[in-house]
Amino acid sequence: QVQLVESGGGLVQAGGSLRLSCAASGTISSINTMGWYRQAPGEQRELVAIITSGDATTYADSVKGRFTISRANAKNTVYLQMNRMKPEDTAVYYCYARRIVVATTLTSWGQGTQVTVSS
Repeated sequence: QVQLVESGGGLVQAGGSLRLSCAASGTISSINTMGWYRQAPGEQRELVAIITSGDATTYADSVKGRFTISRANAKNTVYLQMNRMKPEDTAVYYCYARRIVVATTLTSWGQGTQVTVSS
């Protein structure tokens, strides 16, 4: 199993910045993708950004040019740098990890960290 622990959420004014971190532990050798999803009240969980073990990245259109995802493999950690934040970025942000074990895709989720952007 993989355990994910997020940190770095909080309250920020519009236009400000936050950095989220997610540390993975457990059976991490088979992780091939990590990233972030978010869920606002009354909304479905949506992809924010993901990064593969080969450093390929994917971003939601709503965050392109403002958010940057990166990873430190040696530390099994993924980061999300959020700049020029908007009130619509307010949500619970969840760390995500995907691994493939014996041709089976397994996903793990963190407990979530609240991000609130005030206008």
